[in-house]
Parts: sequence; C-alpha cells; structure tokens
Amino acid sequence: MYSLWFLVPAVIVFTIFFLVPTIISVYFSMMNWTFKDMSWAGLKNYKTFLSDYSMAIGIKNTLIYGFATSGIKVVLGFLLAVFLTSSIRTKNFLRSIVFFPNIVSTIAVGITFCALMHPSRGVINQALAAIGVNGPDWLGDVRLALGSVIATDVWKGVGVSTIIYIAGITAIDLNYYEAASIDGATSLQKLVRITLPLCRPSINSVIILSLTSGLRFFDLIWTMTGGGPGFATDVLASIVYKKYAAGYYGLSTTGNVIMLIIIAVIALPLQRFLQGKEEES
Repeated sequence: MYSLWFLVPAVIVFTIFFLVPTIISVYFSMMNWTFKDMSWAGLKNYKTFLSDYSMAIGIKNTLIYGFATSGIKVVLGFLLAVFLTSSIRTKNFLRSIVFFPNIVSTIAVGITFCALMHPSRGVINQALAAIGVNGPDWLGDVRLALGSVIATDVWKGVGVSTIIYIAGITAIDLNYYEAASIDGATSLQKLVRITLPLCRPSINSVIILSLTSGLRFFDLIWTMTGGGPGFATDVLASIVYKKYAAGYYGLSTTGNVIMLIIIAVIALPLQRFLQGKEEES
C-alpha cells in the first residue's frame, strides 16, 4: 500500500494534462460552438466530419505518411547507427551531423526545402538540369508532393532514431561479439544474431515514437504544401486546422477526437504486440 503513493504524482499529472483535456474535447466535439455561444449537436459533428470528401483522403494520407516515415526511420536509423558505432575515426563528428537536422526548427526546414524543391529556381532541379535531366515539380505534382514531404521529414527526424539505436547498440556487452568472432561468425551474422535481437527494446521505441509522431504530424506538411496541391498532402491534422481556421470549432474538435481514436487504435495494439515479442526474446 505504501508503494502506491509513489503513483500519485504521475496520476495527478496524467489526469490534469491528458484525461481532463480529453474529456473536455469529447464534450466540445458534440457541440456547435464559438467563443460567444454554443448549442448541442450530439453525433451530428461526427457524421458531418466523416462524410466530408477530404476526410477519406486525409485518413489515407495520414496512414501513408505515418507508416512510410516510421518504416524508413526504423530501417535507415538502424543502418546509420550500425555505421556510426563501427571503428571509424570520425564517428563522433558524423553523429553530430546526423542529429543536427533535428535541432533545426521544423518551419525553417520546411521553408528551406520549399526553396530547394522549387521547379525552376530550386537547387535540386538545377543540379538535375546540369546533367541533362528535366526535374519535376516536387511539391506541385500530386503524384510527388506527399513523397517529397515524407523525404524531408525523414531527413529531419532520422537523427533521433539513430541516437536511440546507438544507445541500444553501445549497451550490448562486447563479450557476445568476441565469442562470436572466436566461433568464426561474420560481420553480417553478428548483426543478425546479436545486434538485432539485443536491440529489440530500441527498435520497439523507435517504431512507436516515429509512428505516433507521423500519424499526428502537421507543421512540416503545412509549411511545405498547405495540404495541396488540391488535397494531395492533406492529413487529418491539416484538415482539423482548416476547419478551425474557417470557424467550425466544433468540427475541428471532432477531428481531434477522431485523430486520437485512430492513433490509439493503431498504437496501443502495436505496443502490446511489440512488448510481447520483446518478452519472448
């Protein structure tokens, strides 16, 4: 009973900063409200929001964005971490370079890459033109816009995944590798048989953090494309913002609740699955 008192601070923080705001959001999502008045709407806001044409596109783009950025960060971050924990002399300098984009403002990154990806004046297309390739409109083409933002997000955020992996890899006892070397194991076998299994906690953390971040991402998308061209890069967060900017506060709150439900439905079972796999190993 005495040890339960140690949970009180965490319960208080959880209640104040998550539980209470969530309950209030659910309440306001069932209201038609402004800053002057409000009226009861019930589930009408949910029906209106879910029947919106942009909603289906937003959900699809949210899932594509979340799983694509997460998957790339999980794989690329691990490969970079393996390279940056090897015996190269400049690994500390390279670690700084890899992590540097994460400390730069997301808005600044978005503005910079908008300039780099400009169809005529951008450095990327100018470099392609120098070798005789006609570069596309990276952010204006509906087929490329979402992928371009995903690539920018990976460039900015893969450093965090890499650092988490580096912490996991450096915590592995070197005796495992020495024993494997004595048995004649190759570098690939050490990677598959030792590094990967013992890095499972780090891998699970990267999967959950990158996926939940990707599913609710907003600022980079809004800075680079504003959800366009058309609805090509609209995600749930940008749709919610548009509803709020247009004065539909009840609908925007409804969108936030829907986004919370989608993230919870995906992340909670995934976390349980990953924890189960970690305990089995």
